[in-house]
Amino acid sequence: MSPDINIREPKAERGYIPIADHGLIGNLRTAALVSIDGSIESYCVPNFDSPSIFARILDKDKGGHFSITPTVPFTSKQSYLPSSNVLSTKFLNEKGVATVTDFLPRQPSSHSTRPLLSWLIRKVEVVRGEIPLRLECAPAFNYARSPHTLEFCPDLSIPGNETDPSHEKAFFSSPEANLDLDLRYVPDNSLPGVPDPDIKLQALDLSEKGHKGPGVFSELKLREGQSVTFVLRTPPDHNYPDAAMRPSVARANELGVAYDKLVLGASSLRAPDDPLLTKRLMHELLETTNQYWNAWIRRSTYEGSWKEAVHRSALALKLLIYEPTGAVVASPTFSLPEYIGGTRNWDYRASWIRDSSFTLYALIRLGYTYEANAYMDFIFERVKDRNPDGSLNIMYTIHGEKIFPEEELSHLDGHQGSKPVRIGNGAIDHVQLDIYGELMDCIYLGQKFGKPLGYDTWVAVRELVDYVLTVYNEPDLSIWEVRGSKKHFTYSKIMMWVAIDRGLRLADKRSLPCPRRLEWLQARDDLYEQIMQKAWNPEKGYFGQSYEETDVLDSSLMIMPLVFFSTSADPRFLGTLKAILKSPERGGLTSNGLVYRYDVTKSDDGVGGEEGTFCLCTLWCIEALARAGEYDKPMLAKAIAMFEDFLQYTNHVGLCTEEISEAGDGLGNAVQGFTHVTLISAAYNLSRMQKKFKI
Repeated sequence: MSPDINIREPKAERGYIPIADHGLIGNLRTAALVSIDGSIESYCVPNFDSPSIFARILDKDKGGHFSITPTVPFTSKQSYLPSSNVLSTKFLNEKGVATVTDFLPRQPSSHSTRPLLSWLIRKVEVVRGEIPLRLECAPAFNYARSPHTLEFCPDLSIPGNETDPSHEKAFFSSPEANLDLDLRYVPDNSLPGVPDPDIKLQALDLSEKGHKGPGVFSELKLREGQSVTFVLRTPPDHNYPDAAMRPSVARANELGVAYDKLVLGASSLRAPDDPLLTKRLMHELLETTNQYWNAWIRRSTYEGSWKEAVHRSALALKLLIYEPTGAVVASPTFSLPEYIGGTRNWDYRASWIRDSSFTLYALIRLGYTYEANAYMDFIFERVKDRNPDGSLNIMYTIHGEKIFPEEELSHLDGHQGSKPVRIGNGAIDHVQLDIYGELMDCIYLGQKFGKPLGYDTWVAVRELVDYVLTVYNEPDLSIWEVRGSKKHFTYSKIMMWVAIDRGLRLADKRSLPCPRRLEWLQARDDLYEQIMQKAWNPEKGYFGQSYEETDVLDSSLMIMPLVFFSTSADPRFLGTLKAILKSPERGGLTSNGLVYRYDVTKSDDGVGGEEGTFCLCTLWCIEALARAGEYDKPMLAKAIAMFEDFLQYTNHVGLCTEEISEAGDGLGNAVQGFTHVTLISAAYNLSRMQKKFKI
């Protein structure tokens, strides 16, 4: 092959793949990260917050992986199928080209009577020449803590296999993790005269790398027109309602029918979640899954600029919805570092009220009222189940629970040695008073575009605002979940003002009873005056992070005009915005068009370590600039340029991480919902301003 810096050389020892070099697939129950070299790097079964079976991204040796990679030098390309969350990874070599198509099945609404098949499907196909590949499936149960066994046995889900028991599946069993998996396969061909490929699964010993049980490997020697589809699943406890109905040669002779006819007839007797594994089924699952995503994105009402980026963000957000409850997970990954080698490694596989409320805003803006209403139902259940003091938790599990205990997994290396690896999140019991503002803004917006709330729900909402009146003078830990001392954070004060303001607006617009209206009005005005007097730094000309530290800048304060606390033309807000836009060397927070949360050397957040620029903050800055551009055209032009520059930091398939390093690399958990939400919001409002001023 000619010299190419992008060529990947197969190596016995594979290192870490950068966080951004992954695509995401999912089925609205869980999700998996797929690396650009064809490895499943992160996958939790059966739900987002279940223990991982693959976590190679957090430990390259023993985290667990499911890889399909060429054994010859290759280059790779990765992309989603158009308007879909089906992922295609292409391997190219001078002698051949292969594609791996990855997805978790979904059925279109017309097939809604079928059960959801909780399968991970990987189709390998050679489209030119020949290219040798190696498959390795090495699960590491329960975050690589539990041992497992491996058994090869005839795959009874393959028609005709009782007459040819050489077609075996791999069966992994981990009683300690209370989980079984089986790996099955379906060989196929797409050209006349080309036979199905021969596939053989063999045991793989990775004990030297720390694995607690064997894996499986297979040397795939495929040529043009040949393909094989691998299916990894949790096998059902039964195959047929009545074991006596299981097809067998003996039973076929007893009934006097051909065995293959008996098998085909028995397919209707199998449990619905355990259909016969046929070529036709494999084709159908890929086609219907792609149709599902195509149909979903066609429902978008967005017609503004940057439509491709907006729709990719929408598809990413849809992958973060836990369908059984309507909850929105902040990220499907856990403990990816905010700084390589650092300690800021958190588990985001829960539903934050703050993140989810902004997600609702984005979905409503795109016309997805069904998802918005499902999430509102989830939230209203939480509002009706408040804590004894009237408060809400800042986050809930995707099942609506209030317990998400934090634990450190000392046996895992962490991504590129970034320790500790954490599961659960101790911030679940933090006092973060800003959440009431995000929630009330979300409820208010939902009332404008979604399902009207009933009287009983209004009473619960009203009591929430009453609770805010009892705490708005209290300190908290605010949006960034600092683990130091509580302070009077300016962002929290603004959002409590929003909570009261939206309560008043709701009562007025819907003519709802509001017995404490005058108290609400007084508290709202008091908060406004407080912020203007106690958070403002007259010498430096900007709002500070907290009443205690008015000399510390915080990019979250760019939310002011976005939530209508202040206008974008207010001199105090503009002073804050201009200070943030300065480089860190000049006392600001913006580096190369990307924005930091705050200066970690000036504000003790109780965590320590460094971090990258925050994508969320960059996009808030862009939207604030756009709104200021209504009165100052150069600011709108700067916002557009900054947004288009930011889009270059999305990865090769248009996905966003949480942060970006100084070198431009993705950091933090991926995919980060909050980032995609603010991307949609920024694009929506930039487009609106472009249209208004005919730019």
